[in-house]
Amino acid sequence: MKINYKKYGDYYLPDLALVEKENKQLNKYGLLRLEYLRYHKKALYQELLMKDKLNEHLFSVSIEAENKLNYLINELIEFDGTITEKLKAKNQMLWIQKMNTCKNIAEDIVLREIVYGDEI
Repeated sequence: MKINYKKYGDYYLPDLALVEKENKQLNKYGLLRLEYLRYHKKALYQELLMKDKLNEHLFSVSIEAENKLNYLINELIEFDGTITEKLKAKNQMLWIQKMNTCKNIAEDIVLREIVYGDEI
């Protein structure tokens, strides 16, 4: 990597410029991963930050977590077998309860495996 210098008065200063990158929107899981890295995995956080890979990492965690959450929710609904549109029409509160249970189980798995996991 070659660094160019410009003379300002009697001093040569590096001619540095930031490269504009596209900022992608992070979801809840990307933000949780950021907080986890910042406070519990400081070395990894600093490494990703210095290599300018932090946003890319957080965005990939966001997408992976969202995809796995949707997949797990659908699998749990299918495994239960009683969560149907018929149940929704007949007993809406029971349907909501069962859907929330599936979502909470799936979210707990996603948080443990992806957000708070150590794999990159």
